[in-house]
Amino acid sequence: MKLLILGRGKTGSLVAEVARERKHEVRVAGAAENADGGALTSEQLADIDVVIDFTTPHAVIGNMEACVCARKPIVVGTTGWLNEMTRIRALVEKSDTALLHGANYSIGVNLFYDVIRDAASALKHHYSGQIFERHHVHKKDAPSGTAVALRNIVREASGTQLEITSFREGDVVGMHELVFDSTHDTIYLCHDSKSRRGFAEGAVRAAEWLPGKKGFFDFKNVWREL
Repeated sequence: MKLLILGRGKTGSLVAEVARERKHEVRVAGAAENADGGALTSEQLADIDVVIDFTTPHAVIGNMEACVCARKPIVVGTTGWLNEMTRIRALVEKSDTALLHGANYSIGVNLFYDVIRDAASALKHHYSGQIFERHHVHKKDAPSGTAVALRNIVREASGTQLEITSFREGDVVGMHELVFDSTHDTIYLCHDSKSRRGFAEGAVRAAEWLPGKKGFFDFKNVWREL
């Protein structure tokens, strides 16, 4: 496939590397190349099969809108735009194209979501809970999209809204911890990412899955099909 990767940061660069390893033709556009949406015109996207976005919360909205307008499938790895989700979903469904988003494209994290969904029942048995997340100092949004997804999973499973505590330090790739505490014991559940490669591989596999699909998809609901 021909892929356009938006973003020249650490994750975006690794996505491009993984895509090339998987024999895809790759074009990369950073902020300079995509100034004022210059890389996302109908002409620039004519030969592109899927766009993959790992940019910033500020840039991703315009990128999604441009891809939807051009009816090009897009995989969104950028977080921090959930307040616009209802509007973007409506645009995607009206345009008859496809958008796949994910708080985290790591297979391990998505397995972790399932563990947390089951563990959330502790909150119905006199446990309290809290979410902690740590990321590198350059991460733009806090709390992380993954932490928000974990909070949503716990709320759906237990009816309880947990507090999220965020830390931004060093070059931490991503650590998410849930603590369930009672007077009798404490349960610690943690996912610690060793590298960004798991995110990159998941995003490329998502891009391989998306062509031919129509609609608004969440990676946590489709990753088993990849």
